Amino acid sequence: MRKKLFNILALCLLSATTQAQELKCIVKVMADRITGVDPQVFTTMEKTISDFMNTRKWTTDEFGVNEKINVNIMINLTKKVTVDGDDFVGTMNIQASRPVYNSDYTSPTVNYMDRDLAFNYSQFNPLQFDDNRVVYNTPMISNLSAVLAYYAYIIIGLDYESFSPNGGSVYFKKAQNIVNSAPEDKNITGWKAVENNRNRYWIIDQVLNSRFQDLRNYWYMYHREGLDNMFTKPAESTQKILVGLNKLLQVQKENPGSILMQFIFAAKSDEYIRMLNTLPKQERTQYAALLSQIDISNVAKYNNLK
Repeated sequence: MRKKLFNILALCLLSATTQAQELKCIVKVMADRITGVDPQVFTTMEKTISDFMNTRKWTTDEFGVNEKINVNIMINLTKKVTVDGDDFVGTMNIQASRPVYNSDYTSPTVNYMDRDLAFNYSQFNPLQFDDNRVVYNTPMISNLSAVLAYYAYIIIGLDYESFSPNGGSVYFKKAQNIVNSAPEDKNITGWKAVENNRNRYWIIDQVLNSRFQDLRNYWYMYHREGLDNMFTKPAESTQKILVGLNKLLQVQKENPGSILMQFIFAAKSDEYIRMLNTLPKQERTQYAALLSQIDISNVAKYNNLK
């Protein structure tokens, strides 16, 4: 009888493990600039967003508890649009990371600040989202779940892509579908090509554009053939990652100032710095100069290495 109970318990634990959702997301909402609103609203908002990200099934695959993707979301609300309504604007910082094989190190995959956040939030109402119906109520109510789902698919796509060449395509296309069906309102920005060249539209457009295929190939090589082999072959793996920068330089020359390159290097620049610090001075200077041409936003960091 005891053995039978043990077997039932083991099966339950296995089921809980294999059916775990994909994201392990920590959410923080800051609302220091917002007055006239019960602070409990923002505490509830944190939980609502956390539940949306962590309990929704984003893929058809089964994730073990230890396979979940670590995500941090910090929302900084800067303004309440209407005095008697629940419309807010602010920024959203999204961070995600990927574990590296044979180590306790996690490599950042996303570190991005979205400055086009606007939404309506009604306390205690759960967030709703459907891939086939991005706008299900009013645009401002729909926009929060649309933005969150967009970044969930970007994060998952980049994670899959780091383990398999072009492995993230299905999730990138889901993110693009959100862009194509995004909520429209005078207070909503970030979804349209005509607004500027540094928003959600352009990030996913460039991810799926063949002009950036070498960047996607490099992303896989960087993680799977580079970082994941660092424990057994540190010098060879580092060299493989750095030599591959020559292809990124060509991508940068053909697409100067692209938001996708900036999106990627916002997550990776510090990791490159740590890598270069392990090299002899001459090699370090060589690759620092190369990175300065590719990642113009972080030139000062690379110049310090020279």
